[in-house]
Amino acid sequence: QVQLVESGGGLVQAGDSLRLSCAASGDTFANYAVAWFRQAPGKEREFVAFTSSGSSYADSVKGRFTISRDNAKNTVWLQMNRLKPEDTAVYYCAAYAASSFRWSWTRAASYDYWGRGTQVTVSS
Repeated sequence: QVQLVESGGGLVQAGDSLRLSCAASGDTFANYAVAWFRQAPGKEREFVAFTSSGSSYADSVKGRFTISRDNAKNTVWLQMNRLKPEDTAVYYCAAYAASSFRWSWTRAASYDYWGRGTQVTVSS
């Protein structure tokens, strides 16, 4: 098992940048696939970015967001550039054991472990 804690959210203006962090503890972090999801008020939780052996992004953030990880530091980051008001949401870090099969890494139901989230608010 892993425990995940997000940090780095805040209130920024459109066009600004933020870097979110997801710190893991517990099991060997390198054994886990990790993703960022977000949930805006009144909306479904949606996939943002994924990292395991490679990385993948939602179309809405491609070219603006970058996911990275340092297994030695048990940390995954989400660098968010050129932020837009529509990026406003609570951002969650999620993980599952990379050795297990999942039909899709973009579905929230595929993930076994979740952090509590960090709020990102982008003003226009």
